[in-house]
Amino acid sequence: MSGVPRLLNHAPRWALVSGAVLLVLIALAVTFEAIGWPFLERPLARFLSKELNREVSFTPATAREGASASASVSVSVSVSASAGATAPPANKFSIRFIGGLRLTAPQLTVSAPEWSRAPHMLSARDVKLELRYADVWRGYRGGPVRVDRLQAATLDGNVERLADGRASWQFKTIEPPPPVDLPVRSRVPLFGKLEVTSGLVRYLDVPLKVDVEARLSLANGGSTTNVAAGEKAARENVFEVTANGRYRDLPMKLLLVSTDVLPWAADDAAAVAVPISLNVTVGRASLEFKGSAMDAVHLGGFTGKFSLKGPSLAAVGDAMGVTLPTTSAFRTDGAIARNDDTWNVVIDDATVGSSRLNGAFVYETGRAVPLLSGRLGGPRLLLADLGPSIGMVPAANSQSEKSIKKKAGAVLPNRPYELTALRRMDANVLIDMTELDLGTNLLEPLRPLHTHLQLTGGVLTLSEIDARTGQGNLNGSLALDGRQSTALWNANLRWNGVQLERFIRQTRANNAPPFVSGKMSGNTMLRGEGRSTAEILGSLNGKFHTELSEGAVSRLGLEVAGLDIAESLGLLFTGDKTLPVECAVADLTADKGSFRPRVMVIDTSDTAIWVEGSLSLATEELALRAVVMPKDFSPLTLRSPLRVTGTFADPSVSIDKAPLGKKLGLAFLLALANPLAALIPLVDGGDTKAAERGAAGCKRVLQRTSAKRVIAPPVR
Repeated sequence: MSGVPRLLNHAPRWALVSGAVLLVLIALAVTFEAIGWPFLERPLARFLSKELNREVSFTPATAREGASASASVSVSVSVSASAGATAPPANKFSIRFIGGLRLTAPQLTVSAPEWSRAPHMLSARDVKLELRYADVWRGYRGGPVRVDRLQAATLDGNVERLADGRASWQFKTIEPPPPVDLPVRSRVPLFGKLEVTSGLVRYLDVPLKVDVEARLSLANGGSTTNVAAGEKAARENVFEVTANGRYRDLPMKLLLVSTDVLPWAADDAAAVAVPISLNVTVGRASLEFKGSAMDAVHLGGFTGKFSLKGPSLAAVGDAMGVTLPTTSAFRTDGAIARNDDTWNVVIDDATVGSSRLNGAFVYETGRAVPLLSGRLGGPRLLLADLGPSIGMVPAANSQSEKSIKKKAGAVLPNRPYELTALRRMDANVLIDMTELDLGTNLLEPLRPLHTHLQLTGGVLTLSEIDARTGQGNLNGSLALDGRQSTALWNANLRWNGVQLERFIRQTRANNAPPFVSGKMSGNTMLRGEGRSTAEILGSLNGKFHTELSEGAVSRLGLEVAGLDIAESLGLLFTGDKTLPVECAVADLTADKGSFRPRVMVIDTSDTAIWVEGSLSLATEELALRAVVMPKDFSPLTLRSPLRVTGTFADPSVSIDKAPLGKKLGLAFLLALANPLAALIPLVDGGDTKAAERGAAGCKRVLQRTSAKRVIAPPVR
């Protein structure tokens, strides 16, 4: 031991002094760390005020805050009267640096930015604040501000964002402000743990169209009866949030209850999920959820069962920022889970009007354009339930009906499409329906229906369509291009072997045969453009072709169409019979919404019928003329072409007056000579050659299409 004094005696004087100073500094640091560095309160407040470009203080400033409290227009969290706002602070200022920054203060206040009329951004009483050095360094380098823990008896804060992108959470002047379409998560302060005993929260975000006021409360030993089903009251705390306001310009209400404090904006991978019960109403859509989550802002670890209902799927899509079709009223039950930027949804049962659906979907929000993918199926889909998506309205939905503007007397839906919705997300969904009901008892449903829905860059396509009906099949694709202000629509469809007696329900009395039977095949290629269904249909260009094989028609129907009185009366007594169809073709061209038949013929051994004229989807007008030419003798007939005129809303069927007038005029003159002679003009000997000339185009079209026909793909 005697060597130590000798060593010290030989040590340089400066080393001894330095060592003594270091020991004193260490002792002081330990002492100050123990007492919490109380003298750093004002220097730290000045330093933070300069760095954040906001006034920061750690002492109560009730009088100063009260003078401007009425000016708040942003998110505010304030203490209710029952919270004891006038009680003296329980904490004294202290700050510790070992293991991270740990701050305790009786009152923490951070002022609002200069452009805000709010009294402050943050005002909290009895504060305990903890920050990790890594988070401090990240924030200093321009990253998101992250608070490991913030505990306060009461919290009064103002968080707002303007239309130009300026936000109260931006602590330094940014020129220019960041774009408003950047993810909010990357810029809003993050919290590992936020514990507030009571408060009032108001959130205003102009770009997101959010203006919400929420009340927070944390009760010890409270009841947990409103928490997720099956969760026992084993936890000591009950955290409740109630909110009212507007979201995306729709009225919103929210009630959230958890068995413990739900982290406000946790980003810690080790965070523990908290059981919650959530009820949200946005507009007329409402959500009930029972499960768990890891944070309140970003819904991290969000998983559980849900029930969602509303007047239309589009109402939910608008609230969530997801593109969904306009439909009838709906209700759906299922399970939902979130993992980072990915939502997984399983729909156990969805009712849309009279439709029953199910499915499984993945919604990815972390992409430049969100993507919805998955599968949609179900036992029954009623086309009328999706009618509003093309401008049609269910009869019971009078409110929606009032919103659709139609031209006077118009039938086709003219409500404008919301094409911008097609550009907000992409989709890749397989559709597999057991039955698609076409919405009328006259037509057999499609059983089943398979197709692939894709939405990419504003272009919606239904490809690989494969449907069965009438023992035949329907294939092809549909596309709607919504990249511009006017939609472009394309249809390429084929049908083969559809039995008309099954597809068109023709139940007749006394077991009479169907009016028409046989296998129908054909195709159509149409394109149009417009801002509504009516505009697209009114601009169609392309072709439509269908033909009938192995067909038969009602003889009574032919005789009535030909105004053959004698044979019609005879068939009424003897019973209807069928005539084999030798040729039946409808070959039409479309030009600016006007369909004109190149050939439209039904040819039988008894009669030939062909149709001339036009049908306009642009003006919804009819101008058709049907010529009925018999091939056999009839003693009493008023044979004359039939005309179909008027509009879709008010069609009119009449007899061509010129030929009929000649017959009746001649019959009247002959009746003056002899009453029996009046029957002579009504005798029709038939004209086989004229009928064959009228039907000649039918056989030419069949020969041409037979030469070009491509073998249909095999049934899968």
